[in-house]
Amino acid sequence: MPGMAWLAIAIVAEVIATTALKASDGFRHTAPSVITAVGYGIAFWCMSQAMRTVPVGIVYALWSGIGIVLITAIAWVLYRQVLDTPGLIGIGLILAGVIVIQVFSKTTA
Repeated sequence: MPGMAWLAIAIVAEVIATTALKASDGFRHTAPSVITAVGYGIAFWCMSQAMRTVPVGIVYALWSGIGIVLITAIAWVLYRQVLDTPGLIGIGLILAGVIVIQVFSKTTA
């Protein structure tokens, strides 16, 4: 499987794990706690597979940037954690950085 496919799986697993972490309420609820542990395990393993062919800096930039944007959107919908204007601008800049890396960087190939 290509490195970017591994990275996509890692991002999805991390987003699921982080969403479950919030729902675990400090690991007080068993099911979300298990989902958190398994999700992060899958995320890190898949990220390590991505790093076999994609530079570590690119993997981490995309993993963290896309994860931040997705988690923020999920928190907005599920937990009503609305961002103010500076927060939205910051998320927009992160998204712009991810797009620049994906579209213009030759290191992601």
